[in-house]
Amino acid sequence: MGLICIEMFATLDLVAQAPGGPDEDPEGFPFGGWQAPLLDEVAGAQISAAYEGTDALLLGRRTYDIFASYWPHQKGGEDGEIAALFNSIPKYVASRGTPDLSWAGSRQLGPDLPGAVREIRDRHENVKVVGSLNLVQTLLREKLFDRLDLWLHPIMLGVGKKVFDDGTVPTNVTLLAPPAASPQGTVYLRYGLADGTPATGDMSAPDRGVSREG
Repeated sequence: MGLICIEMFATLDLVAQAPGGPDEDPEGFPFGGWQAPLLDEVAGAQISAAYEGTDALLLGRRTYDIFASYWPHQKGGEDGEIAALFNSIPKYVASRGTPDLSWAGSRQLGPDLPGAVREIRDRHENVKVVGSLNLVQTLLREKLFDRLDLWLHPIMLGVGKKVFDDGTVPTNVTLLAPPAASPQGTVYLRYGLADGTPATGDMSAPDRGVSREG
């Protein structure tokens, strides 16, 4: 069984809408492209490394349309390596509509999204979910992910779609590697899905070393 890995860029207040450009998801959102001024060589290398070994993309309709209009036309240059990867691997699209699937290797998923995602995980080793906030909510709700790579950027926007929204359910995760900060202040966090649900406790319990006195 392979891994479903969510790749997510977010602000400190966990807004993840339209990091890539002003036209990405502009409805009611004035900050499209907020990631660009904060991207440096360290964060760029982290992102490139995160895609190593990817053998399929799982995308929501909006993200798929953006990718399909861009990546097939990139040849060489600074985006050449990622373009070659994305253009060569299967693309699975979660959509209730009728997307244009002319991007080579694209396939629309059926109405049973959880079942389709499980089949994809059985078929591939390393499936990446990029952007696709509505799809991510379903994956979080169904706990149909294995890894979450989260880049937290040092800004707060106050508006916009968030990483953890209506689809979030009580979930344990475990940190897979120490947090890594880039020169611009972006912090890279790598989490894996863990068993069980969050526990509660008393901060004044003896094993916490906190006294009720005073």
